[in-house]
Amino acid sequence: METDCIEEALPVGTRLLHIGPHKTGTTAVQGALFAAKDTMPAHGVDFPAHNRHPMEAALAACARPAMMGDTAPTDKHWTRLLGAVRATGGRTSVISSEFFADAQDDETPARIVEQLGGERVHILITLRPLAKIMPSQWQQYVQNGLRMGYDNWLEHMLRKAPYEQPNPSFWRRHRHDRLVERWARVVGPERVTVVVVDDGDRDGLLRTFETLLGLPANLLQPVPDSANRSLTLAETEMLRKLNVEFRGNGLPDELYSKLVRNGAVMHMKNACSPTPQDVKIITPRWALEAAGTIGAEMAGTIAATGVRVVGDTALLSAVPETLEKAPGAPRIAPEVAAQALYGVLAAAASVPVRHSAPAKARAVHQTSSKELVRVLGHRCLKRLRRR
Repeated sequence: METDCIEEALPVGTRLLHIGPHKTGTTAVQGALFAAKDTMPAHGVDFPAHNRHPMEAALAACARPAMMGDTAPTDKHWTRLLGAVRATGGRTSVISSEFFADAQDDETPARIVEQLGGERVHILITLRPLAKIMPSQWQQYVQNGLRMGYDNWLEHMLRKAPYEQPNPSFWRRHRHDRLVERWARVVGPERVTVVVVDDGDRDGLLRTFETLLGLPANLLQPVPDSANRSLTLAETEMLRKLNVEFRGNGLPDELYSKLVRNGAVMHMKNACSPTPQDVKIITPRWALEAAGTIGAEMAGTIAATGVRVVGDTALLSAVPETLEKAPGAPRIAPEVAAQALYGVLAAAASVPVRHSAPAKARAVHQTSSKELVRVLGHRCLKRLRRR
């Protein structure tokens, strides 16, 4: 069902809060807004965040933990963003972070809205079909240490009540009807806009932001970001198996953040582009149909809330054709494996090595491989912390 199209900008002085959720075009929006940060003020719009994505501020505002091994966000991150927002005065401003969707209760959104300006705040929620979100979200969880395979993960998310393990954040983010209801209760339905993203219209989401903010057409442009691309099935499986070894050897989370996610994975993403020969993450038919059923239910509930919906809500329940699974197991290309390994070495090599007097210890051949990995991991982490 086609719904409203936006013809007029939000009132001057609006503080537009884009809360995602994840995997709904948030990175593209944040990249385009940040790239236009110096151009938008001439049109009465400010982007007050100090970087492309104020993730730490959003996590602190929602009292959510950081990604595995990252430094925990503090109230200083949120206070700094609030100060930048207040500095915009009576001008229109826009803030975007998908981590605002992680707010767990009504009290947190109410506090966030009040601190951002109360009645001046307008909530923007972007949505895509669950069938397209699930594989992207699974591989993202793997990048944060998940060890469960895709089919098993789908079983837990769709068939094993209460559907909270191993990732309780999934339905907090992607039960989209409850997400809309939660924020609409705080600001009222008249100050919530839901945009159904059409993957067939690549620039449609940016054009919607331009209209809402009163910006000239085509001011916001896509910014290539290879670091944010999704992993292929082979890359995800390689990382998932590494996660199993990492956890099995009891290595510290900080080491995972520095060497794996921000070393191996980041370098692999930047250096290697997926090819048509790469095996895609394929969602089984039963899960696609389940996602379509949930999507239809969510679309109906969202329509009943009275919020403004932009786009075709029928997309939320669409069930794509099932792809045939490729024969055999996915294989990682030697170049991809080499780039991942190089990323680890580059991250470790960036730390200055400090020599110390040799300590009395067992010889390497007298130490089990599991204990050796653990010791080396802690030594590497100690050097990383000296930076």
